[in-house]
Amino acid sequence: MAGLEILSPEGLRLDGRRPHELRKIVCRLGVFKQADGSAYIEMGNTKALATVYGPHEVTIKSKMLHHRVLLNCQFSMATFSTGERKKRPKGDRRSTETSMLMKRAFEAAILTQLYPRSQIDIYVQILQADGSNQSACINAATLALIDAGIPMKDYVSACTVSFVNDKPLMDINYLEESFGGPKLSLALLPKSGNIVMFQMDSRLHVDNLDKVLDLAKKGCTDIHVLQRQTVHEFSQEYLPSLNGN
Repeated sequence: MAGLEILSPEGLRLDGRRPHELRKIVCRLGVFKQADGSAYIEMGNTKALATVYGPHEVTIKSKMLHHRVLLNCQFSMATFSTGERKKRPKGDRRSTETSMLMKRAFEAAILTQLYPRSQIDIYVQILQADGSNQSACINAATLALIDAGIPMKDYVSACTVSFVNDKPLMDINYLEESFGGPKLSLALLPKSGNIVMFQMDSRLHVDNLDKVLDLAKKGCTDIHVLQRQTVHEFSQEYLPSLNGN
């Protein structure tokens, strides 16, 4: 019965979407002028802010890498981002895990060899949490890196999919996440299709993996289209201002 509440017999979710539909997504670049790059994204009611600093001198000399850039990723959640007040907005196990996932994903996308003996900092904060937090952070960080002019092989696009009543659900919200079904968070490089993050929470039968994976890939592709559109629109606004128009 709990599953029927998440997905109705007509195939509609609680917010009226069909299983293969994204929530409304709003993206903005250049929202924080003090940073080298910044971006803000809303995926439904999940809101994330990403800032990028660098490349700059390595803060801790012992961590310097002579053949590539040192990537420092920090994820946190604002104390007001959820209904419960968080005593430790960063530094807990979940935040550390998400920071590591982000680092691995962007190490596969950034042309790290171009900046030896230097450091790039990526800070992402969830301002409002309503499911698919990791995906929102990666999508926001991608736009912030582009805003900072960091050379990358490709965009990094991420989507979170769950599996309810034998149906994969794209871009899940908090209620769908709380249902406790299998959840796949996927990030990939859209042009090549290379997967740079694959995290599965809970068990999923192997017979259903292809359905979930295919929908997650479609979600990443759809989000990539929105990311490219946002960058294009931002560049059209930014270039005239450089020319003094």
